[in-house]
Amino acid sequence: METAQHIKKRVAIQGVQGCFHEQAARLYYGEEIDVVECLSFEALFTCLKQGEANGAVMAIENTVSGGLLPNYSLLQKYEIPVTGEIYLRIRQNLMALPGQSIEELEEVHSHYMAIAQTREFFRHYPHIRLVESEDTAKSAKEIALNGRRKTGAVASTLAADLFGLEILQTGIETHKQNYTRFLILGDAPDVANTGSGANKSSVCFTIPHRRGSLSQVLSIFAFYDLDLTKIQSLPIPGKEWQYFFYADLTFEEYGRYREAMNAALPLLDNLKILGEYRKGEKPVF
Repeated sequence: METAQHIKKRVAIQGVQGCFHEQAARLYYGEEIDVVECLSFEALFTCLKQGEANGAVMAIENTVSGGLLPNYSLLQKYEIPVTGEIYLRIRQNLMALPGQSIEELEEVHSHYMAIAQTREFFRHYPHIRLVESEDTAKSAKEIALNGRRKTGAVASTLAADLFGLEILQTGIETHKQNYTRFLILGDAPDVANTGSGANKSSVCFTIPHRRGSLSQVLSIFAFYDLDLTKIQSLPIPGKEWQYFFYADLTFEEYGRYREAMNAALPLLDNLKILGEYRKGEKPVF
């Protein structure tokens, strides 16, 4: 029987093994993890709530396609703490069963975002039909399981390795500065909840529906030397033209950050601290 210290961490991801979520999970947690596949982001949160995993990795924004807006709502709905973050360079690769050339392919399957990010490459191969699917890695897996020749997939190198596919062309994404930021949810080998070592915070708040409310809050953040690295608004269901605001804040002094939260509180209708953690290493463009 395995002792407690040898039990692998179970990490939930959205997608199947070989996807970019798994790459991010292994980059953050290390190779000694058990991956729990979830078919949707909501299923990922349910998996954490039910104790089927004790950590999770969830994409929140991409430098090319922007923020994943539904995921901000899920953070508020489930109230599972953000405990870290990691940035992953997204390299899209064309792969197929071994022994084929690009010219022999008739179809290429992948997630709609991967197709959007590689459409410029496929302009050079007008004979290839691009087919949208649920997941990049799942497309690769189905080609391998069904032995589908003349069909390619756009996915990660991890997917090619897992399913025995041959990479026909690496790095086919149009924009090379293509990074996704992933949040670490639940238990993590990072700053636990609050305090020592934290230099970034993700918060959600609502403000009174009157002129200047948001600028007053942002002025407090600036006064206390908080760097606003991200702000996202989403409508409040049932309240016309009113919004939730999601903000990422970085700071050098944890005490100053807490003072800022206390100072802003009287100006807010509601404040939720989604997580306090160490900021990830941002890519340099």
